[in-house]
Amino acid sequence: MNIMQRINEAILQPIVSLLMAAAVAYFLFGVMKFVKDQGSEESQVEGKKHMMWGIIGLFIMVSVWGILNFINSFVMGFSQ
Repeated sequence: MNIMQRINEAILQPIVSLLMAAAVAYFLFGVMKFVKDQGSEESQVEGKKHMMWGIIGLFIMVSVWGILNFINSFVMGFSQ
């Protein structure tokens, strides 16, 4: 196992997974806020913002995950 694989498995993948979980939690927090405070227009707007930023965070994390996998497979292709 080369150094790139070790860095990817030990550091990068856990960080990306943790950030993905945080983005999902933030999105679900927005959903709960939106549903819980149906009577308050202000709380619904805030809940929508949380949901939007949660989706943006998920998109970014999935993109980073894909880029890391692409780079890893590209580097591994040259090392064999």
